[in-house]
Amino acid sequence: MHLTQPIRRSAQTAPQMTATISGSRQQTFAQLEQRIAQLAGALQQLQVQTGDRVAILALNSDRYFEYQFAVPWAGAVMVPLNIRWSVAENLYSLDDSGSSVLLADDYFAATAQQIMAQSNSLKHCIYMGDGDTPEGMLHYETLLAAAAPVADAGRGYDDLLGIFYTGGTTGFPKGVMISHTNFYTSSISAACGLDFNTQGSRYLHAAPMFHMADLAMSFAATISGNSHVFIPAFQPQAVVDAIAEHQVTDLLLVPTMVSMMLEQGVFATADVSSLRKLIYGASPMPQGTLRDAMAALPGVAFYQAYGQTELAPMISILRPEYHVFEGPMAGKLCSAGQAGSIIELRIADEQGNTVPQGTVGQVVVSGPNAMQGYWNRPEQTAETLIEGWVYTGDAGYLDEDGFLFLVDWVKDMIISGGENVFSAEVESAVTTHPAVHEVAVIGIPSKEWGEAVHAIVRLKPGEEASEQDIIDSCREVVAGYKCPRSIEFREQPFPITGAGKLRKMDLRKPYWDGYDRAVN
Repeated sequence: MHLTQPIRRSAQTAPQMTATISGSRQQTFAQLEQRIAQLAGALQQLQVQTGDRVAILALNSDRYFEYQFAVPWAGAVMVPLNIRWSVAENLYSLDDSGSSVLLADDYFAATAQQIMAQSNSLKHCIYMGDGDTPEGMLHYETLLAAAAPVADAGRGYDDLLGIFYTGGTTGFPKGVMISHTNFYTSSISAACGLDFNTQGSRYLHAAPMFHMADLAMSFAATISGNSHVFIPAFQPQAVVDAIAEHQVTDLLLVPTMVSMMLEQGVFATADVSSLRKLIYGASPMPQGTLRDAMAALPGVAFYQAYGQTELAPMISILRPEYHVFEGPMAGKLCSAGQAGSIIELRIADEQGNTVPQGTVGQVVVSGPNAMQGYWNRPEQTAETLIEGWVYTGDAGYLDEDGFLFLVDWVKDMIISGGENVFSAEVESAVTTHPAVHEVAVIGIPSKEWGEAVHAIVRLKPGEEASEQDIIDSCREVVAGYKCPRSIEFREQPFPITGAGKLRKMDLRKPYWDGYDRAVN
């Protein structure tokens, strides 16, 4: 299994088909293959050898897409850097991986220069923008023009495809080692379960391309011979404008992005008639938000994809036929779907033993997509990857049909009065109140209960609700002990990671300052 194979296939079977659209630039699959081979040649001219690391720090673009295939084409290993991390975090990731080349666009040119000045491993920096080349950098298009296309190096199967850094919220980032087989098999599972193999499809890169979620959807689309449309970064209006202008059919968003688009009302004012599929994932979608999104896009099929970087990233899929609020299938809507076609999934207790159906435990996953381990972190690898099983850190249970119900991230579980309270369940309950736009539920210190359930709520524009209104609404959905003991209203958006996930640690911090640990 070789990451580059679908590019060669599409260049052979549909050479004149549009491959990428990025701003004013368009190219066919034949042109794309040529440019990938030239970029690989340029990297080899910079003395990039087999297995060398090539990093990138950039917003979404067709050139980012070319990088993703040119690096393995040259025989090297990709290292995508997080666009939301600090210079120090990305400098650590770059040097930890031993990356010798860094690609950066206009937005990150200044940051790249800071990294260049401090890095111990970096030898070259390639400027991917369209302006004047910053001092000390090489120009992307100039390198391509001067380089002859080279033959594909043939990297594949158990060869290392990339090191994907994750977990930068505490301590140092961890580099997840993903092989060609890991990634290819995961993407095949995604292509099948998410119905990518549809003629004439166009996938919009709105989620950040450094993140495994977009990379997986991107490759599922590439395997299927689909076209790609790029916007530099997520902006609600930019998303709907791209859908209308380029007849986008497939879109991946994380729940916070869906929430922002609903808040700004862009679906109601734009032509999104070409959109056939909306995939969401990376974190749970509160039921109220999902209901509003489905109402705003009545002709669109909704899919949920659940995964994590360590699994390249596919775990399970909830298909459109289960996105219903009434009838025999309605009970599955709150699930994360069923295991992907290559996945074996079970629920384990603290000793690693499989628990009975319906019992909450840790989600544990095995398959050809399971990571090779964490780069240079044997102890953490041994804790997470045990006899071929990845221990995800997520808590959930399986029902009688094999549907996975996620109840929380193990570390996000609130223990109040000796009872386990899963924040995701409470968040979903809070969003059923019609005035609530979004919510984050956290545990805060309590002398009486150890931890108390606290909800931070943003209301919809023009709506009003009291603390008691929302608590009473929750009592109609979940048990009393799970309902928020206190509610804080705020207007400003919640802090999010570069992948669009909520940074709950930032919300918790003011409440736990002065405590030795963030749990009582």
